[in-house]
Amino acid sequence: MKRILCAAIAAIALLATSVSAADTITPEMYMNWERVNDAQLSPDGSQVAYVRSRVDEMNDRWQSEIWLMNADGSKNRFLVKGSGLRWSPAGDRIAYVAQADDDTRQVFVRWMDDEGAVSQLTHVQNAPRMIRWAPDGSAIAFRARVPAKSDWAIKIAAPPKGAKWQKNATVIDDLHYRQDRVGMIAGYDHLFMVPSEGGTARQLTSGKWHTVSRFSGMIGNAPFAFTPDSASIIFDGNGPGGDPDETQSTSNIHKLDIASGEITQLTQEFGYWANPAVSPNGETIVYSGKSDIASTYGRDQVRAIGTDGSNERLINDDLPAGAGGFMFSRRNDRVYFSVRTEGDIQIMRLRLNGRIEAITEGMHQVTMTSMTEAGVFVGRYRDPDTDFNLVIGDVSDGEITQLTDLNADVMAGITPGAVEEIWYDSSDDTRVQGWVMTPPDFDASKKYPLLLYIHGGPHGMYGVNFNFLWQALAARGYVVVYTNPRGSVGYGSDFANAIDNRYPGRRDFDDLMAGVDTVVGRGIIDESQMYVAGCSGGGVLTTWTVGNTERFAGAAALCPVINWISFAGTADIVSWGYKRFRTPWWEDPDLWIKHSPLARAPYIKTPTLFMTGDKDLRTPLAQAEEMYSALKVLGTPTKLVVIHGEYHGTTSIPSNMLRTVEILDKWFKQWKKE
Repeated sequence: MKRILCAAIAAIALLATSVSAADTITPEMYMNWERVNDAQLSPDGSQVAYVRSRVDEMNDRWQSEIWLMNADGSKNRFLVKGSGLRWSPAGDRIAYVAQADDDTRQVFVRWMDDEGAVSQLTHVQNAPRMIRWAPDGSAIAFRARVPAKSDWAIKIAAPPKGAKWQKNATVIDDLHYRQDRVGMIAGYDHLFMVPSEGGTARQLTSGKWHTVSRFSGMIGNAPFAFTPDSASIIFDGNGPGGDPDETQSTSNIHKLDIASGEITQLTQEFGYWANPAVSPNGETIVYSGKSDIASTYGRDQVRAIGTDGSNERLINDDLPAGAGGFMFSRRNDRVYFSVRTEGDIQIMRLRLNGRIEAITEGMHQVTMTSMTEAGVFVGRYRDPDTDFNLVIGDVSDGEITQLTDLNADVMAGITPGAVEEIWYDSSDDTRVQGWVMTPPDFDASKKYPLLLYIHGGPHGMYGVNFNFLWQALAARGYVVVYTNPRGSVGYGSDFANAIDNRYPGRRDFDDLMAGVDTVVGRGIIDESQMYVAGCSGGGVLTTWTVGNTERFAGAAALCPVINWISFAGTADIVSWGYKRFRTPWWEDPDLWIKHSPLARAPYIKTPTLFMTGDKDLRTPLAQAEEMYSALKVLGTPTKLVVIHGEYHGTTSIPSNMLRTVEILDKWFKQWKKE
């Protein structure tokens, strides 16, 4: 089992080493990067099929391929281009999604015999997602977005022959009409099913509602599952009786009878319920969510209900973070899943009587993606030195073995920055966890620039995973500090909810500054060269930080929210935006204004750069523009950088990762305090 001890990392961080620039990470290495994106065990546990993604440097995008290996790691080979793979119940076929000859995304099946025949099963207009085999192997279900048009229309005079008039107006009458990384939604997510031997895909659900919850934010989301008899599908979402404008705040568990098309809402407890998993005996459904949806972060729950809607009950509400991707044991009395906890991601076992225990331990993040009836599992693995790779293990002892090391060739001879875990005290007797990444040539007798990098969410979690961006900046000489202030997940609902109705504010700001003080106190930081940056919620707190202190020489707010009032109506998460504070802004705007970074504009003296993708629908570019123009008027040094082709974030396109590194480094090196 791969282990990395905190004490060992701390010791490495304190050693002076001699590392040349040629031996450190450079941004250009990212153009050869690879990751494991998904992994599935064959039903007998003898083989692992996994999605291997690599940077396609020529087309500036990620390319996905399906690879196959034996469960002991041997005979690793390319299988077919595609993603979203699932083994058939008999283990004789693999279903996956790939690009067809007409450039549409379709469902394919590859036979796993020596012939290896491939069949295209679907010829649908709407791209299939989230494929699942019926337990009897007769069919494959999938989700797809069904286009919808407004009933409200107008007619105008016909254009003269040969005239080039503008296209018809787009009429919008849904609250949630767009989605980051998608664009205009103009439709609803519904369930389809196609015979596994080929045929016509049949739409199982229809209407102005979604068969999937829209905003769960949990590990291993699984919106639907077959019952063992293949007769029904259990799914989450707002359902035919739900309000399509409330898809981001309420969700229930439903049962679809495939033969009749009848849909039954099973859960009656009000809340946001998602990620259903069905027991092998077909009697019990385990799912997760929150009953308190008014607060910023309600208490995470795992619940159960009978497949007939009986015995709806709470199993556990003492999780460090939200849960999903449940996998039942063959004994029907327990589920396994991955959960974020104190910077790690560990596999947990939860018995239906409420008892929970960790299966894995160590300084790593392991997300279970598949498990056999015998309890053998595979998943994605990260630690401070390893990006997404494939591991295999057994829930009986939690021991894991790493099967791939995809970037070993890229990292050969390279010394990464060392990572050390820290815990420190903040206000209100709060203990906060963080990490310090030192440059590869770190010498404790010298002083270095500090870069505080703040996570988004705000209910996110930094941890022990490899981070290419920070490693590239550490190689430029920065000591990178990243922490989990109040509001972060992984420490229980109370910690995450500490910023409820007050974000950003004193608590998260105190926690961030206490982390900086802890590292500065070691005597390794040049206090004239301290910088702060972050994306999304990290962009919020970056701008808030320089609006409340002048200790930083420069700042970079990536994809930030600047004005909560304008954000509420222009972001793709409209329901969440309008519930940012308890009272709507039109009734009492005080909190909305007080906690908007824009209100701190007159106090910002720190040179601050703003950077957002031109396609960002989560924190639209106009948010950054509001603060940029304010600082321009106020005379504070600032720049506005538009990253082309990006939705939320600035690094999903490979070349934009390189740009992000260079932009941040160039901006920070321009500023030094007296």
